[in-house]
Amino acid sequence: MKSMWYLGALLALTAAGNVSAANFCGELKNAYGPFDYRQRSANADSFLLVESAHFTADVENGIRGSSSTIGGDLDYTLRAIPNHHRALATMGRLSANGKVIMVPGAKYPVECYFDRAIRFAPDDGSVRAAYGSFLYSQGKTEKAFQMFRQAADLDPDNAAVNYNLGLAYFNKKDYDNALIHAKKAYQQGFPLPGLKTKLLAVGKWDEPAP
Repeated sequence: MKSMWYLGALLALTAAGNVSAANFCGELKNAYGPFDYRQRSANADSFLLVESAHFTADVENGIRGSSSTIGGDLDYTLRAIPNHHRALATMGRLSANGKVIMVPGAKYPVECYFDRAIRFAPDDGSVRAAYGSFLYSQGKTEKAFQMFRQAADLDPDNAAVNYNLGLAYFNKKDYDNALIHAKKAYQQGFPLPGLKTKLLAVGKWDEPAP
């Protein structure tokens, strides 16, 4: 409880401008990289080096670490590639499942990795979508909703982003906007039927899913 209060206080000070994000969550300079996750093809060899050693299937699935602990391997990955979408999602999922603010072995609290990713790639909608999912798992629904909206503004043709924003609108009982983003998601090939099913249940789905 004390550590959670301490993190909350520091994040509040950061938001108020009394503590810089870089001071609390670290500078982005790194011995290796940093590389942009969206430029995998341009940095294929570098990505292979990082992921083969630190972001294995076992790390991504939360089974075991590769070079050290799971948290240590995720930390290395996210310092080398700050906006690594899958590593961010894994960090958030492990935090939510373990009900911890810092994954054991990591250098920073989980929210810091999202802060670092946004500072590194402020135009990356998938980062904000991953952050929104993490915030939603923490019960921070309004902040999550704002992150999903920002993600959709940055990446309006991303099926997963539209699906998540549609769910967020549905949970706010804004069914009209939920329907708009559901249609976008399904037109873009999103495979999960959950949002359509929810809209059908409240009589708001007005056409067959693509």
